Amino acid sequence: ASIIAVPLGILVGISKIAFKAFNPYFQLLKPVSPLAWLPLGLYIFRNSEMTGIFIITIASIWPTLTNTAFGVANVNPDYLDVSKILGASKWRTIFKVIIPAALPNIISGLRISMGISWLVIVAAEMLLGTGLGYFIWNEWNNLYIPNILVAIFIIGIVGIVLDQIFAYFEKLVSFGKKSS
Repeated sequence: ASIIAVPLGILVGISKIAFKAFNPYFQLLKPVSPLAWLPLGLYIFRNSEMTGIFIITIASIWPTLTNTAFGVANVNPDYLDVSKILGASKWRTIFKVIIPAALPNIISGLRISMGISWLVIVAAEMLLGTGLGYFIWNEWNNLYIPNILVAIFIIGIVGIVLDQIFAYFEKLVSFGKKSS
């Protein structure tokens, strides 16, 4: 999802035309439950692993896409003016000015997307019969609650670790500290 969302978010954030072209589709697709895509994914891919990847991508693309577009669209105009005055090319401006200035928003979107994808993967695995989600469902069918609780604990711990990694990167790319 990130491979699609970040470049598309940059394009949408830079270009008002791209924003007007893509935004209606984003608004149409964003609220659709990821599990509603499951039958379509199974029909298209005919493979549970590819369907799982498809569902996770559909669910987690939106926060990164919208945060990236917002961050890019709200880059300080003075930065862009200085870049233009110094004669920077469009590509150089994108890579040396726009992306670094939008990076805190991009990382925030990635952090939210990671959380959503972690939620969706377990649900998708329950339905697709693979992974930890399937294990939980199978243990429910066996009425073995202790294993379910252990799996839930593992999911929570992994979620915390992933979130803390993104929180670290978020802090790393933020400009200065705000006083409390």
